[in-house]
Amino acid sequence: MTVNELRNHVTSERADLLAMLAEKRHFLRFTTRDLTDEQARLRTTASELCLGGLIKHVTEVERSWADFILNGPSAMDDFTNMTEADLAARADGFRLLPEETLAGVLADYAEVARRTDELVVTLPDLDATQPLPKAPWFPAGARRSARMVLMSIIAETAQHAGHADIIRESMDGAKSMG
Repeated sequence: MTVNELRNHVTSERADLLAMLAEKRHFLRFTTRDLTDEQARLRTTASELCLGGLIKHVTEVERSWADFILNGPSAMDDFTNMTEADLAARADGFRLLPEETLAGVLADYAEVARRTDELVVTLPDLDATQPLPKAPWFPAGARRSARMVLMSIIAETAQHAGHADIIRESMDGAKSMG
């Protein structure tokens, strides 16, 4: 079933969440149009970010939060016990590595998006909560509802779509809008 077909079977709230997420995903993916793998690896600002790495990062964040909705904090890392190797692997999540391709990370993103969209449609209750994983940025004992997780995915995607637009404009002047 396509996302549009799924939307026809959901409440307006879920349809709104799906529509907003689809829009933000579109703008993020659109920044990579017509690029080679080498261009997708370029850092065009003072930041370490590149377009391929942003797609990888947003994919992993969405995957992790969707897993969190289903499985709680065990689906995510315990950020209070990260090793140097964990931190290095996390940093690689923001880069398009030599063995990776833009087409490959975009395909992975599409699969994660399809899975998340199905979750939005089929989840019994958006009010269901899970305890947040241990991390310095989460208050101890805090919980997050599925609805808040979905809004966090939307916000994360929108934020990085903006980063991606700046990176792309710095590369060759292309813009997502305007």
